Amino acid sequence: MKNTRNTIADSIYLKSCLLVVIMALASCNSKEKTEVTNAEATTEIENTDVVSITENQFKSGDMQLGKITMQPFNTVVKANGMFAVPPENQADVSAYFAGYVKNISLLPGDVVKKGQTLFTIENPEYVQAQQDFLEAKGRLNYLKSDYERQKELVADNVTSKKNFLKAESEYNVTLAQYQSMKKKLSLMNINPNTLTGDNIRSVISVPSPLSGYATTINATKGMYLNPSDVAITVTNTDDLHIELKIFEKDLPMVKVGQPINVRLQNDTDKVYRGKVHLVNKAINTQDRTVDIHGDLVNESEVKLFAPGMYIEGEILTTTIEYPALPVEAVANIDNDYFVLVKENGINFKRMLVKIGTTNNGYIQIVNASDFDADTEFLTKGAFNLITE
Repeated sequence: MKNTRNTIADSIYLKSCLLVVIMALASCNSKEKTEVTNAEATTEIENTDVVSITENQFKSGDMQLGKITMQPFNTVVKANGMFAVPPENQADVSAYFAGYVKNISLLPGDVVKKGQTLFTIENPEYVQAQQDFLEAKGRLNYLKSDYERQKELVADNVTSKKNFLKAESEYNVTLAQYQSMKKKLSLMNINPNTLTGDNIRSVISVPSPLSGYATTINATKGMYLNPSDVAITVTNTDDLHIELKIFEKDLPMVKVGQPINVRLQNDTDKVYRGKVHLVNKAINTQDRTVDIHGDLVNESEVKLFAPGMYIEGEILTTTIEYPALPVEAVANIDNDYFVLVKENGINFKRMLVKIGTTNNGYIQIVNASDFDADTEFLTKGAFNLITE
């Protein structure tokens, strides 16, 4: 009986020891698995900043490598304005004499030449003006002869001085009337030298004072025009220039000859080059701005625009060099900026950078000193790889 109890006790002891060993082994195995899992997770986290690219991917993606270089960055004064022409290149055309529009065939945008008839105007009073001129011209010939004859007679004491003074007075008065009427006919676009009683007319033509385009048409056929009414506006766009407004605080930075980047308000991607031609010295007291006049560098671009087109301008005042990379080499992720740095072979490491201003396709790298001078970056094709 005693031996049986001892056997049972020994069996229980052995089972207990075996259970402890199994639990110990299980614990060790679990610990090892946990360590392996943690190690793999750590490796995976570390590898998220490493990007591998095959040679075929590099070539097919048209990717490029580059280094940080010193690039010029400009201090910019922003301004708004429009294209305009000088005052002498625009004319508001009206008739010097009132009348009814008889003929007008122009449309806005039509090309006109200097001296070309813009429209004709009719008034019976024009006939009277021509008649008065011809009558003055006829009297003048007789009065001139009489004046010269009286001058000779008074010199020989043949006639009285009174007769001479009368002849002189009538001649001078008629001469003044003749000259006045001659000038009036010239304003009517009637040649006084060819005017005769046979070609008196009631219709006169109004010529263009300059070459350009008929930009505004206010007159219509049959309309009665007063001398103060503007019938047509003619604009010559050959000297189209840039007119910008800057705030008075920016005036000390703007100088003649500085470059201007010009963009149309509805097409800000296209940049046209200009330069400052004139800086006004008077400040507009209402909005505290100063007028800036500029010229387009490429004269052939003048024909692309029209006076009055609104534009956005950037006046490039001062230039400073900063270390920079192409804009395409930097990716913005939640307001943090990253680049891909070549490590070895086909491996690139994603690294954080601090950026500054941008200019001409380059972006300033503020922490450029964190990289060696020979460090290569993926400068083209990096954005998609960084953000994936």
